[in-house]
Amino acid sequence: MLNFTLKQLRYVEATGRLGSIARAAADLNISQSSITAAIDALEMQIGYDLFIRTPAKGVRITPEGGETMRSIRRFIDQSNHFATEIQHETAEGDTLGSVRIACYATAAPSLLPPILKSFTQSHPHLKINLLEGNMQTLLTFLDEGEADMAFTYGQYVVSGRHEFESLFDAPPYALLPADDPLAAETSVSLADLSTRPMIMLDLPYTKDYFTKLFYQRGLEPNLVHSSRSAEIIRALVAGGYGFSILNICPPDYQKDDTLFRVMPIRDALTVPNFGIATLSGVRQPRMVKAFIEKCLELQNNGIFADLVISN
Repeated sequence: MLNFTLKQLRYVEATGRLGSIARAAADLNISQSSITAAIDALEMQIGYDLFIRTPAKGVRITPEGGETMRSIRRFIDQSNHFATEIQHETAEGDTLGSVRIACYATAAPSLLPPILKSFTQSHPHLKINLLEGNMQTLLTFLDEGEADMAFTYGQYVVSGRHEFESLFDAPPYALLPADDPLAAETSVSLADLSTRPMIMLDLPYTKDYFTKLFYQRGLEPNLVHSSRSAEIIRALVAGGYGFSILNICPPDYQKDDTLFRVMPIRDALTVPNFGIATLSGVRQPRMVKAFIEKCLELQNNGIFADLVISN
């Protein structure tokens, strides 16, 4: 059986995170020898090196050490949650706690505010930490213990490693300039769109999904511009530079009809499902479980309906 302390693990985690024994010692306000002793003791117990140590250049995590460091971060995170949960309640009877949320960047501005507003009404002392990212970075935040949950698309979670709670289907829709003749229709086809210049949301996995929509119909999109920002894409569409395809629709997109039109795509073959991913086999802190339960309650109340464009 391995014999280590939480303090030793914190020393090792800080070294990996900061890439230097000296910086870890300064960050934790302890001696470098204490850091070194903790690393040596753990490496001796596990039987392999966590770090490659280079004088004057710091440390690098070994391939074997990478997974161990992720496990250490998750263990420390669970310990922090435990410490928070056993603290006393506030004078008003509200349980103290925190939730770390990773969210797909293009969805966050529309999705999170109504959820946070509803949840903080019943938990006013809750501490929320938000991380935004693309489909790739969201799961990294989750796997490395930086987030308790990730709002993402179900098709990207890894079976056996993640659990997924569905919130809603998010059919793709077209964002068209207001003066495009197609804007007068009730819906558009991918064949219609393939004849027009496309402005691509160029994010990992996202670009592949949008181009696949055309390939599934034997079509080729006419890509002329790209951006990693949904707001820049909105501005380019409003300026008449082309159309774009997105999934989650901010409510104001449907109101700003002097600049562009939001149009359902009637023949898309792949409709992704949006929801909450968590790590499999991890007992979630009660505040995290309560947050997920609130999201499912809001789903049942139809609060996400305005984010979806369907035929």
